[in-house]
Amino acid sequence: MVFKNRGSSLRHRVTTACGAGFLLFGYDQGVFGGLLSNQHFLDTFNNPNSTIQGQIVATYDIGCIMGTIVSMIWGEKLGRRKCVSVGCVILIIGGILQAASYSIVPMIVGRIVAGIGNGMNTIAIPIWQSETAKAENRGKLIVLQLVTNIFGIVITNWMNYGFTYVTHSAISWRFPLAFECFFALVTIAMVFIAPESPRWLIMTERVEEATSVIAILNEKPENDPAIVEEVSLLVASVNHVAHQQSAVSVKEIFYKNEKMNWGRILLGAGTPFFQQFGGVNVIAYYLPVVLVRSFGMSDRLALILSAVDSMSLMFWGALASLLIDRIGRRRLMMWGVLCSGVCFCVVAIGLRYGGPGSSNGRASTVAVAFIFLYYVFHGLSMLSIPYMYPPEINSQRMRNVGTSIATAVNWISVYIVVVITPIAIDNVGWKYYLIYAVFNFAFVPIIYRWYVETANLSLEQVDRLFAVKYNDKNLSWKQAEKQAREETPAIIEAKIKDAEHVEVVGAKDNSA
Repeated sequence: MVFKNRGSSLRHRVTTACGAGFLLFGYDQGVFGGLLSNQHFLDTFNNPNSTIQGQIVATYDIGCIMGTIVSMIWGEKLGRRKCVSVGCVILIIGGILQAASYSIVPMIVGRIVAGIGNGMNTIAIPIWQSETAKAENRGKLIVLQLVTNIFGIVITNWMNYGFTYVTHSAISWRFPLAFECFFALVTIAMVFIAPESPRWLIMTERVEEATSVIAILNEKPENDPAIVEEVSLLVASVNHVAHQQSAVSVKEIFYKNEKMNWGRILLGAGTPFFQQFGGVNVIAYYLPVVLVRSFGMSDRLALILSAVDSMSLMFWGALASLLIDRIGRRRLMMWGVLCSGVCFCVVAIGLRYGGPGSSNGRASTVAVAFIFLYYVFHGLSMLSIPYMYPPEINSQRMRNVGTSIATAVNWISVYIVVVITPIAIDNVGWKYYLIYAVFNFAFVPIIYRWYVETANLSLEQVDRLFAVKYNDKNLSWKQAEKQAREETPAIIEAKIKDAEHVEVVGAKDNSA
């Protein structure tokens, strides 16, 4: 494909396409929170209890888990752009099924189908963005991509609020469910005019296309020395795993060498676990439900506050783009989970002494305020990091597998939280929020002890970071990071080739 635009404008196309895909993701996350208070919706499905409501919402996450498996198996064959496009087509089918449902079974089927498409997107999009962004801008671009995710939630909250004035009509819930198809079509259109990942092109032996993409992304001719050097480094990196054209084996994941694959997969998969069991989807999926059932608010007031809170999260998430590459992933994660733990503590205490039926209005007001404050700290930290850290921390060969595992962990965790939340709110009350405070506090020492910084490192330098640490265990992670950061592309390329030779010889010795 010939692109008229070059340089940053073309990189912005990738970011826009990725942002459109994540806006769709956010829209799907938030749309059901308002529908569970829609009387026509409840009447259509015979007034399902809390357990059935949780299952209707959470079956979407089962589909997302299935989508990650599809992407893990076929993602590398399809490529980043095609994977996103196919995911959007599947999601459109799911949206149509949901909007046309008259009973629970087709609604659940539609939720699963839509989830499959979104599961594919949530793997392909972060990888695509990571592989086309400059190292110094990678974090910022992925943060902005996540801000569009929250914009999707904002749209659903205001839309659901608007439809509270359209009473006793199926359009009040069918239109919001069908409208996700519009965002899927926009994403497909944006993907069509954006370039493919040059790393994926090289992996599929399309070096000339990759060279062309890298050249136009950097606004330089293809024979420019900087472009030649970057392509050479990518080719060397891919060739390092070229003899690994077969599928990644379980043994390879656990094999101990300088790649440190299993440890890196665990680090990547840990971030979505922190995000989900830090309590975000209690708020993102169910904030209108939380405000009605836990705080005793009216449906309309709950929807207004939910929309305003989501807009607040958009602001703080956007502000994170100024911090993510300066302060770094690791430090933001530690402060984010610590402050989130404090917020959930105060919410639990406020509900304990100021819940529905209580005369202590101040305690209830403080609890609502700290739900809003939680989004400040979450927006500055854990909103975006779980979507950038897995593609960054995993090696070239393990990037699709590692990101797929992290995404699977994400959706399994989402499923658990989304299923139990309506039941827990009805049966456990204020103590339910205390659980998330405990989880957040527990994450602080884990992040401090095991997580490494990836900000402002190229993906090849991240590989070198682990190799340096593996070969000299006396070095601290900070020292290894400094050494990897100082290495030039030419040095990295030479070491990649040396490592390839050693690995091949070692493999022959093991086979003997």
